[in-house]
Amino acid sequence: MEWINLIIGFFTANILGYGGGPSSIPLMYQEIVTHYHWLNDLEFANMLALGNTLPGPIATKIAAYVGYHIGGLTGMAAALVGTIVPTALALIWLMKLLKKYRQSRAVKGMTLLVQPVIAILMIVLTWELASESIQSIGWLHPLIIGAAAFWALQIKKYHPAPVILVAFLYGGIVLGVMA
Repeated sequence: MEWINLIIGFFTANILGYGGGPSSIPLMYQEIVTHYHWLNDLEFANMLALGNTLPGPIATKIAAYVGYHIGGLTGMAAALVGTIVPTALALIWLMKLLKKYRQSRAVKGMTLLVQPVIAILMIVLTWELASESIQSIGWLHPLIIGAAAFWALQIKKYHPAPVILVAFLYGGIVLGVMA
């Protein structure tokens, strides 16, 4: 029956965690450590550190780890259901609502006017990541990778996955040799 608690605990943390995975971490901590005592503080900190080193959303990695730790594959599935279902249902509901009212001036205005905000958020994120790279390794390597990525993605129309892999390998080889 622990799988029911996994669903409830992760559902609660994720339905209240407005803003995505990182904002739900304190709520997950409350459920995992304080309420259900599935992990202690040190185990939670170690799990969070490990989860942050892996690609993908942090909320699903935490759910998978804790669920498997508590109930094996069944526990992992239960925790993932509690994590994913709230967002999936909300997304489906909102998309149906937007589709139903897509001709509404208010909906058109909302969808059109949110685009500049998203663009600015992406520009700010790009600026912050580029600044961090430049501070860490100088101008040359980010400029080389940036130009190569632009060429591969915009001119040659390559899929982003191999471009990311090449940049990853370039960083590991070139900067690994420099270290």
